[in-house]
Amino acid sequence: MRHVRNVLGAAAIVACLLPAPASAADMVKLTIGQRGNWDTAICHLGTKAGIFAKHGIELEMVYTSGSGETLQPVISGNVDMGLAVGTLGAISAFSKGAPVRIIGAQATGAADYWYAKTTSPIKTLKDTAGKTIAYSTNGSSTHSIVRAFMSEFQLTAKPTPTGNPGATLTAVMTDQVDVGWASPPFGLKELAEDKIRIVAKATDAALVRGQTIRVIAANADALGKRKDVIARFMQAYRESIDYIYSDNPQVIKDYAEFVGVPEPLAKRVRDEFFPKSLVDPDEIKGLDSLLAEAVTLKFIPAPLSKEQIGELVQLQARK
Repeated sequence: MRHVRNVLGAAAIVACLLPAPASAADMVKLTIGQRGNWDTAICHLGTKAGIFAKHGIELEMVYTSGSGETLQPVISGNVDMGLAVGTLGAISAFSKGAPVRIIGAQATGAADYWYAKTTSPIKTLKDTAGKTIAYSTNGSSTHSIVRAFMSEFQLTAKPTPTGNPGATLTAVMTDQVDVGWASPPFGLKELAEDKIRIVAKATDAALVRGQTIRVIAANADALGKRKDVIARFMQAYRESIDYIYSDNPQVIKDYAEFVGVPEPLAKRVRDEFFPKSLVDPDEIKGLDSLLAEAVTLKFIPAPLSKEQIGELVQLQARK
């Protein structure tokens, strides 16, 4: 018995000397619109760099074809947050009683563009009368941009949902839709090969310039019950933004591998199309005009009250 007690005592001493196991990271479930866009790769690149792990966060990321698909799992509570949710779509869902809260900006301004085949007679938006013009999914930022095109330029084109940029390009090249949409790096190869021409850019719509057109949306119940976890997520998200705009060559290498493009093209996407200000999460810009636009475009039946806006927009304080 004495030998057994000595062995157990030694084991207890060894156990005390061993480092304590690391506490399990908090799982955060996300839906993210449009895999491969620079602005939607922030979480992937931050995870690769170990930034989210440093903050005790593990991410489960599911990519979607557009804002409508991104927002629905947030509403149902199947995920904690949705990234790249169209701002007007989030406003509309909230106005209908959905448990959606805006906790950060995801994109202010846009790098999205609309294009046609070079063999097409369509060269500008004015040439789209009676033609089809693509957007990703209902309630998405590309949907609201197309509706802004229709309103501002008095177009008679037919808005058509086509999903992600890859599916949209196929639809354009096979004449299923006349004008497609994309966001760099998608389409740059075809532009260089003179297969497509740009018809319009998102910023051609006055309503888009300087507006936060996509947001980070959280499930209201998750925000209430996991406030510390979500605050740590946002801190890691900010640090990831600082990292991807640094001079660290690993950033471009990882993004090029993620998207499947050459590194020079990956660098061009960041440097030419996505200024750091575009992904600043800490301010929703142009909210007054966005709310007015939501009414005009029939996303909501009436303006939100000050109290409703305060409930909807709950930006997470920077620490």
